[in-house]
Amino acid sequence: MTDQQHERQQFERGTDGPKVIVVGIDGSESSMRAAAYAGGLARRQNALLAIVYVQPVLSAGAAMGAPVADTTSEIAEGLVAEIRSALDRVKGIFDVRWEFHTFRGDPYNGLVTAADELKADAVVVGASESAGHRIIGSVAVRLVKAGRWPVTVVP
Repeated sequence: MTDQQHERQQFERGTDGPKVIVVGIDGSESSMRAAAYAGGLARRQNALLAIVYVQPVLSAGAAMGAPVADTTSEIAEGLVAEIRSALDRVKGIFDVRWEFHTFRGDPYNGLVTAADELKADAVVVGASESAGHRIIGSVAVRLVKAGRWPVTVVP
């Protein structure tokens, strides 16, 4: 494939509407609103909703063994249970194809990896609820600046 064909293929991705929508969730209110928004978008576009939880990787000094890994796994399991419960409540009214994925790392790099591996046509995230992000830049802003997918930020 020539460079021009490769560029055209990347540019044309999603021209008929997204087929894979990646949404990042972390349990925060804004991420759950983002998941609801992405679910509606996936339903209308008949796209696959890829729900992604990025498990934080802590330094060896901070990790102190298995309890941290257990905690992040419990968070992931809790999020899956919450998603299943929400989808069961609207079954038959609001059907959407979805998958749940976990990636490890910081939220930005985890979502970039997820979007690349899942061949995302669009990425949806909640607006940052952290004051610190106003200084160093939110995950949403960094995803937009990457310029690789359409990014929707849900307040």
